[in-house]
Amino acid sequence: MTKQEFIALYQEKMNLSSKKESETLVNGFFSTLEEILVKGEELSVIGFGKFEVTTQSARTCRNPKTGEQMQVPEKKVVKFRVGKSLAEKVAK
Repeated sequence: MTKQEFIALYQEKMNLSSKKESETLVNGFFSTLEEILVKGEELSVIGFGKFEVTTQSARTCRNPKTGEQMQVPEKKVVKFRVGKSLAEKVAK
C-alpha cells in the first residue's frame, strides 16, 4: 500500500470530508513520530507496538563483490516491536 492509498483509506475510515484534511492528519502523525525518534525517545502504543531508537554496534563485514573486509561504523537504527493485540490479529 502506498502513502496515497493509505490517506484515501484513512479518509474513508475516519469519515473525513476532504482528502487534504486526511493528508494533513497523516503527515502530522508521521512528522511527530519522526521528531520523537530523532530526539532518541520512544513511542509506545499499548496493544499496537513500540517504536524505539537503538544503537547498532560497529562490525566487520565482507564486500560480496570484491571479498574485501570492511569496517561498518556504529549507527542508530529505528526498531518496531509489535504489540500482543496486533500480533494476535495479524496471525489470524
